[in-house]
Amino acid sequence: MNFIIWLVVGGIVGWVASIIMRTNGQQGILLNIVVGIVGAFVAGLLLTPLLGIATINQNNFSLPGLLVSLVGAIILLAVVSLFRGNGLRRR
Repeated sequence: MNFIIWLVVGGIVGWVASIIMRTNGQQGILLNIVVGIVGAFVAGLLLTPLLGIATINQNNFSLPGLLVSLVGAIILLAVVSLFRGNGLRRR
């Protein structure tokens, strides 16, 4: 049951991050889930040591944990956008 909740919350986090970064039209539900989960992993590596807040990958489904995971997903989408050659331009 925890795995299903993890997928749903990861999908929602990835979807919100894609709306913020304006890549929502390019992604489907599967990519949103991947972005949310991998973004939470990135946040666990970069932000958890600085802030001391666990991510959704560490079974923390609190508001600070969701926000840290969201920031990680936004960082992931920004890095992917830079490597694609799009830069961080807003359309």
